[in-house]
Amino acid sequence: MSEEDLHTCLLLLHFLHLHLNRGLSIRTSRACCVKSEVPSCYLDDKASNGDSCPAISEGYMSLKRFYRASHGSPRPFVGRCSFSSQADSESSTQEEDDLEDGFSELETPANADVVKEKHVDEVNEDELISEPELSEDEDDAEGPQNELELSDIEADIAEKRSAQMGASSALFDAIMRAPGLSVQSALDNWVEGGNELTRSEISLAMLNLRKRKMYGRALQLSEWLESMKRLDFTERDYASRVDLIAKVRGLPKAESYIDKIPKSFRGEVVYRTLLANCVSANNVKKAEEVFNKMKDLEFPITCFACNQLLLLYKRLDKKKIADVLLLMEKENVKPSRFTYRLLIDTKGQSNDIHGMDQIVETMKAEGIELDINTLSVLAKHYVFGGLKEKAESILKEMEGGNIKKNRRACRTLLPLYAAMGKGDEVERVWKACESNPRIDECLAAIEAWGKLNRIVEAEAVFGRMQNTWKKLNAKHYSMLLKVYANHKMLTKGKDLVKQMADSGCRIGPFTWDAVVKLYVGAGEVEKADSILHKATQQNRLKPMFSSYMTIMDQYSRRGDIRNSEKMFHRMRQDGYMGRIRQFQSLIQAYVVAKAPAYGMRERMKADNIFPNKAVADQLVSVDAFRKSAVSDLLD
Repeated sequence: MSEEDLHTCLLLLHFLHLHLNRGLSIRTSRACCVKSEVPSCYLDDKASNGDSCPAISEGYMSLKRFYRASHGSPRPFVGRCSFSSQADSESSTQEEDDLEDGFSELETPANADVVKEKHVDEVNEDELISEPELSEDEDDAEGPQNELELSDIEADIAEKRSAQMGASSALFDAIMRAPGLSVQSALDNWVEGGNELTRSEISLAMLNLRKRKMYGRALQLSEWLESMKRLDFTERDYASRVDLIAKVRGLPKAESYIDKIPKSFRGEVVYRTLLANCVSANNVKKAEEVFNKMKDLEFPITCFACNQLLLLYKRLDKKKIADVLLLMEKENVKPSRFTYRLLIDTKGQSNDIHGMDQIVETMKAEGIELDINTLSVLAKHYVFGGLKEKAESILKEMEGGNIKKNRRACRTLLPLYAAMGKGDEVERVWKACESNPRIDECLAAIEAWGKLNRIVEAEAVFGRMQNTWKKLNAKHYSMLLKVYANHKMLTKGKDLVKQMADSGCRIGPFTWDAVVKLYVGAGEVEKADSILHKATQQNRLKPMFSSYMTIMDQYSRRGDIRNSEKMFHRMRQDGYMGRIRQFQSLIQAYVVAKAPAYGMRERMKADNIFPNKAVADQLVSVDAFRKSAVSDLLD
């Protein structure tokens, strides 16, 4: 275990220990024992790699303090890391799914659908949503989360009404019939036709639009309601607008809108909405600014806000997790189930199974039940950690004794059993769903059969989907496309993409990612690069981070410095900055080419990135001014 990991582990366990000091003692490993003083770097101006810091009792780290240190000091952070290089696609998808509350429900990975600011006025806002999450006929097992809806009561009414009358409403249908940017005129006609506009009707329409990720239309609805004074806006209504603006037009426009909200409604819910969208965009600087703004406004520090920062730092800067935990300790913020799940996943990604198990014990001791989402995180890390007996025990617990009655677990069980190579278990679970499958179960089955190299079965499930649902969206096609990509089945992949186009699917970043991997897997890197570049220009949408990295890594392995630098530049243009993963791939191109990388350290410093051990070793080998043993002798 590195000194950095030890530091984070010590502080994490210290934090959890303080929440268990009502009679419970934590068993710790020799490497992770709690002491009265711990080697901690609080990321202030004096900290450096290996420095010791004051005892915890002498200095709790406020978010303001480490924000100033990170953005006001020329010294880059110690131990910055990106999990994109460590976690597989399942991990990154889980992170996105774990964003809590209505304004961050099940989005495509990190800003996949955000359009560059300069193009916003040119684009049909509804077209910004490249791939609706749900098809019209889909059965959503869990339903959308309602944190941002017009009010908890009305949202609950809308849910009940939705259950009674199906997933649609007259207002929603009117919005769906309206083309593009004419939603507001369609709403005028709808009201002129004598239709009653109740809050429950509005809430139900908004739920349906959000469920389908049609944020452009939802924003037009919200704007129409306010401009026509059809609704007395509450703080949650304004928060919903902030969320939609952030999703459709970007963070700066959302922040500007907050200044226009009446001061009496400019509360904690509004600002935490902005904070969650900053986290969704992986914008560390802006997230810290918003968090500190909330402190300056003397809003209470909530578990929700801390969880958002933990989620952000789990992705981009693991070392800062300890600082958030210290802040929670200082402010007496009790961790939620989601907090524990984040910490469990963080330890699992670091391959610290013992630390992960300790957090589980702490969670149980606090009386917090391990829900199916937490169990799935545990099972995933046991599977990939090679602890198959523990994984099987968790999976059986998730099944609950009767898989047919516990259908919610199926979509998680299928890919996990496949990852363990248990085809018979995949068959058993799929049989429980096969007579009346939900669409998420079908997608999980396609993924599972793909992992087991059983392409025929995966194609059969996809065929079942086509026969069951009237119209599949691009996400559904992309699951099978990923299977083809993983098995280097270029011809079948091309045919499927053509089928998508012929069916009228709106193809966006999620599909591009699968197509890029399909061509890269077939050795056609330049073709993948060309496709991604053309798609970006034609659609003005932002590709996924993984799409860029898939191509860049191939150029890097070749020692192709020119194309690696080109890809690095394109990523920066699209807002992907400040990640060590990008530099790691870029520097590797210089390493393979055996060429000096002039100014690379300065470039990293400008992005406030401090090299980890692996990158530091790379930098040494491409340092144009390093001295060899022979040069020392000659000198």
